[in-house]
Amino acid sequence: MNTTQTLPWDVTEHLQTQEDIAAYLEAALEEGDPELIIVALKDIARCQKMKQIIEQNNKQNDRVYQALLTDNNLDFATILKALKMFGLRLQAIVI
Repeated sequence: MNTTQTLPWDVTEHLQTQEDIAAYLEAALEEGDPELIIVALKDIARCQKMKQIIEQNNKQNDRVYQALLTDNNLDFATILKALKMFGLRLQAIVI
């Protein structure tokens, strides 16, 4: 019997642009699952662009980044701060 070899896949390797990040988060938001949204935010925090923000030694950004990596129950204020750091915002649309 043939075996299938699989390789690890990391979404952060595919979040290259702000548009990629926005599309990824929008897909998570469309699902409407709070846990999935938190996972998406954590994935975005791990991507290269977030690391560059943290390297700028901004203490508030560092606290938000640490919360994203460690907390599984983020408050809405932290989510809004994270979106601002990512250069994103929430937008309401009629469905």
